[in-house]
Amino acid sequence: MNWNVLFDFSPLVDEFDKILGAFWSTIRLSLMTGVLALILGTILAGMRVSPTPVLRAAGTFYVNTLRNTPLTLVLLFCSLALSDTLGLKLSNVSTVNFYWLAVFGLSAYTAAFVCEALRSGINTVPVGQAEAARAIGLTFTQSLRMVVLPQAFRAVIAPLGSITIAMMKNTTVVLVASYLEAAALMKDMFEEYGATLPIFLGFAAGFMILTLPTGFLFGWAAKRWAVAR
Repeated sequence: MNWNVLFDFSPLVDEFDKILGAFWSTIRLSLMTGVLALILGTILAGMRVSPTPVLRAAGTFYVNTLRNTPLTLVLLFCSLALSDTLGLKLSNVSTVNFYWLAVFGLSAYTAAFVCEALRSGINTVPVGQAEAARAIGLTFTQSLRMVVLPQAFRAVIAPLGSITIAMMKNTTVVLVASYLEAAALMKDMFEEYGATLPIFLGFAAGFMILTLPTGFLFGWAAKRWAVAR
């Protein structure tokens, strides 16, 4: 065994600019996915607790379907069905188009988990508060928006943090949607330099730099804005 090759750190130095660019791609993907997943997940949570049976059924069907479908299949659907078969083009630049396809697939998948986290938060809000809101003339949507959801969000900050961290790690799968980020570059470097330990440790450290501060931030926010019962 060639130990010098196994512990050779020169590939990380030679490809440092590419590595930074790849992780920037991961960050851009994570930020946009997080925003869209939160919006869609909130809408789905409202549908899941809606008094309208059709909305409840639609929300339940979406969540159960996406949560039990592998992320790889969701991304392949976005890449093959939406792009190749249906010809959906969001940009004439291929890299931008692949970026948005990856965002849509990852957001649709993550939103199902955001929905369930929010629904558990909604269940922690005392029923009397929603009834009081309806008693003073607020509609279901107004009661949800002004009374229930603000408390539900504060109750599930920590679970949302876990979902966010999982989403950031799930960006390593978007290669199947033809979008290249950190994991794709690591694969290319393995093929070029060999599966050396420094390359693995370097990319693992990069993801830790992204996920550990995120976990600390959500943990601090959960304590800072905890709902007193």
